[in-house]
Amino acid sequence: MLFFTQCFGAVLDLIHLRFQHYKAKRVFSAAGQLVCVVNPTHSLKYAPTRHAAGQTSAEQGVLPPCHHHEAVHDPQLVPCTCPLFSCPWEGHLEVVVSHLRQTHRINILQGAEIVFLATDMHLPAPTDWIIMHSCLGHQFLLVLRKQEKYEGHPQFFATMMLIGTPTQADNFTYRLELNRNQRRLKWEATPRSVLECVDSVISDGDCLVLNTSLAQLFSDNGSLAIGIAITTSKVHNAEDEM
Repeated sequence: MLFFTQCFGAVLDLIHLRFQHYKAKRVFSAAGQLVCVVNPTHSLKYAPTRHAAGQTSAEQGVLPPCHHHEAVHDPQLVPCTCPLFSCPWEGHLEVVVSHLRQTHRINILQGAEIVFLATDMHLPAPTDWIIMHSCLGHQFLLVLRKQEKYEGHPQFFATMMLIGTPTQADNFTYRLELNRNQRRLKWEATPRSVLECVDSVISDGDCLVLNTSLAQLFSDNGSLAIGIAITTSKVHNAEDEM
């Protein structure tokens, strides 16, 4: 009976989890949006080391400076843009997407509007949720990070990066939207280029920032659904018409 009870409880938990994902997919699919369920990954870039053990928590929470452009000797080569790892890879910008998919196993989703469904929001920081979004002939990198910017106060940072140059990024506008329980929160901005370093964008706060209380208002059983839409800017459209 004990074995049966434990197995039955595990099955019920699995059914409940699948039901929550199915419910979210059904709601957003009715609105014509694709849903991508994204599982969390602990960033190995910020894993504590023996040297860090002697530092204070506040010092450990400070992001290391980006040295992307200093490390690139050939101007035609760019470093790995995956924010999870300190990856030594360098290559041409055209093959960054292939590197992210094959080496770091980052999923890619296509569509004008998609829903980024991040699971297990309760996990301790630092934790990342990452996908690639293919839209309008370009690839974008969406990063959601849970991080303690101040000791004991974890926050969520969400940003969209274009896998391209800063000039190309200026041609687009992205929108992140949270919508639940008659509450709606939107963030709209121009995406940054992956050449500018995700860590710098988050440390500057030039992204959607949520404290824990606000994230809980929009979460559903530990999952946070973020609607994503990417459009071309008005300037870019005017140039096309000319």
